[in-house]
Amino acid sequence: MNTSQNRASPLAVTPVERNTSTVLFHHARHYTGVAMITLFAIIILTLFLSPLGYMAVTSVKSTEQITSGTLLLPMSPIQYEYKGEPYDLFNVPTDDGLKQWALVNAQRTSSEFVDPQNPDVGLIPWQGRWRTLTPVMTLEPQWSNFPLAFERLNFPRMFFNTLMIAVLGVIGTLISCILVAYGFARFPIPGKGILFVILISTIILPRQVTLVPTYAFFASLGWTGTWLPLIVPHFFANAYNVFLLRQYFLTLPKELDEAAMIDGAGPMRILLTVIIPQAYPVIVAVGLFHFVFAWNDYFEPLIYLLNAPQLQPISLGIQQFNDIYTKEPAMLQATSIMALIPPLVLFLLSQRVFMRGIVVTGVDK
Repeated sequence: MNTSQNRASPLAVTPVERNTSTVLFHHARHYTGVAMITLFAIIILTLFLSPLGYMAVTSVKSTEQITSGTLLLPMSPIQYEYKGEPYDLFNVPTDDGLKQWALVNAQRTSSEFVDPQNPDVGLIPWQGRWRTLTPVMTLEPQWSNFPLAFERLNFPRMFFNTLMIAVLGVIGTLISCILVAYGFARFPIPGKGILFVILISTIILPRQVTLVPTYAFFASLGWTGTWLPLIVPHFFANAYNVFLLRQYFLTLPKELDEAAMIDGAGPMRILLTVIIPQAYPVIVAVGLFHFVFAWNDYFEPLIYLLNAPQLQPISLGIQQFNDIYTKEPAMLQATSIMALIPPLVLFLLSQRVFMRGIVVTGVDK
């Protein structure tokens, strides 16, 4: 009997090894795909946030740091005082290595330096073009830009104006949109589908189409120069917010309404005690949407509050600040950062509830 045929070849691959290789291959393929997607997402996020990063860095720069145009970070040259005069430090190559010397007398091909570590030696001649030397820099952010811009812009007053317009508008939007969405989601209104389509179709209507008649109407009421044109219209619902609220209300089981009706609750009681407590995510989302819209709105305040500077929101204030301090980009970016902080903080505090409301309203019903 030939026993060599029964003996396994040392190069043969067993089924266990084959399965292990297959598993490792699939794991490597999976993690490679995840890594590529993550890298792509990081690149897109970096590109998306790069303007914000530039704005944040510029806001803490001085005019000299900005006009240098060669430094991304707020860097300033380190100076050394010699005989009562400040001189910039440079990295100077010497026979003993790289030295940090202060440039005292600058010439095209021959300059004189002083060694801060040994100033008693006096001026040290150096052969070469000093413009090829690298200056010694230090990180020096100008945090004083923020209080200076805060004072110049009269930020407290404009912050109060913007906050009042936004908060009152949020209250009006939530009250009106919740009532309208509740009607579309729960009541058998004749022609409800057609009415809802007409309401949603108003989203595509440009604001410029209704600008002249709306302004003429508010002017006839004597509301120009007040906050009323910016607040009162939001007490009459908005198609986009009504759509979000209706979609969320449709996901709530009607059995809860029927149980409340058996206990003697009317429509308003059902709305207040059954619907609204379960709809906090979408209510927060709608409130945030309108708050950010009102905070950033520039078009309507420009029309109705141009002649009332004491009532203007921060969007108009920043634009006027830009016109006055156009040669001070650091001040402009500092004001933009301060105007961005309130809605950003509000979003971060309610991020979890906000995202839940957006996700659930996308459910088809």
